[in-house]
Amino acid sequence: MTTVRVNRKGAGRVASGHPWIFASDVTERGAAEPGSTVTVADPSGRSIGTAHYSSTSQITLRMLGGPIPDAIKRATRYRASVVAGTDAWRVVHAEGDQLPGLIVDKYGDFLCIQLLSQGMDRARDDIAATLDGLFAPRAIVARNDAAVRKLESLPVEKTVLRGAVDGPAEVRMNGFRWRVDLLEGQKTGIYLDQRENYVSAAGYARGRALDCFASTGGFAIHMAARCDSVEAIDSSAPALETALANAGANAIANIEFRQADVFEQLAAYSHARRRFDTIVLDPPAFAKSRSAVEGAARGYRDINFRALRLLEPGGTLVTCSCSHHLSEAALLEIVAEAALQAGRTLRVVERRTQSRDHPILLTVPETHYLKCLILQAG
Repeated sequence: MTTVRVNRKGAGRVASGHPWIFASDVTERGAAEPGSTVTVADPSGRSIGTAHYSSTSQITLRMLGGPIPDAIKRATRYRASVVAGTDAWRVVHAEGDQLPGLIVDKYGDFLCIQLLSQGMDRARDDIAATLDGLFAPRAIVARNDAAVRKLESLPVEKTVLRGAVDGPAEVRMNGFRWRVDLLEGQKTGIYLDQRENYVSAAGYARGRALDCFASTGGFAIHMAARCDSVEAIDSSAPALETALANAGANAIANIEFRQADVFEQLAAYSHARRRFDTIVLDPPAFAKSRSAVEGAARGYRDINFRALRLLEPGGTLVTCSCSHHLSEAALLEIVAEAALQAGRTLRVVERRTQSRDHPILLTVPETHYLKCLILQAG
């Protein structure tokens, strides 16, 4: 196995529990090939572990938590202790499972994977064989359409690695039926990271509810039984088509789906003096890089301000951010500023994060990306 040597800073990063070593901290690459598994050595030549090597990304080395098949099996055992009430869940959460660059989601009898680094792309056959042995799925779909693959000089594509896909998958989650478009749906199909937050948010829902950035209807469908009515807004026609089908599959008739720009719709509702008892904000990541954080903060502040102008006294605001560059502390500060601007008092009821099948490692802050605040308005 080829040895790649790193400087003291790179070795220190590994010692602190973080799996990434950047190009600037690599001192000798030896004969490392794109996507190969290499031994990583500190400045004195002592081995500090194994990693996947990338020839093009600024993240040159991604440290591995042992052989890939063994790590996948460990991840699967962990899910057995935290997943219940669903046949749709995340099997492997990249860095959260010490498998950087690998995502695996299970949708009933199907698996969707994302290979986000040269190393994981090179190991696709071993990964597929391991998953086949563990789950015997009807098909394994590779949703390699994430833009980050371009940084690895990898093609952006969607392929079926094993088996066949002849239509949407049907799954059950939290007592509801869901249709999952394995090849065209969001991420690998649907948003599994909000699964536990759907249930918590529904526990506070009442009256007239508004679900903003509704996607395929996760929050709206969970809240519907507790509310008089739900309005669900999203700009994506395909997502709303799936949401409507999901509502129908669960015999839910009190949701009105509306295709619109959420910012513009909230402004229109404010002008019309509309009011809601429950509002959910689950926008896409506004901050996709550190340089975008300032602009993202304005976006989050604006959307929360607009929502608070529509929220009845005593109402519940569920506000989320999936930007890992924006910390929970920063989100709390932004929402507090929006509340002051709107002349509202907010009480923190719950501070939540992604579902437990998306594990967070304390030494890898990037694994804590989803923040979900449940707030009560005065």
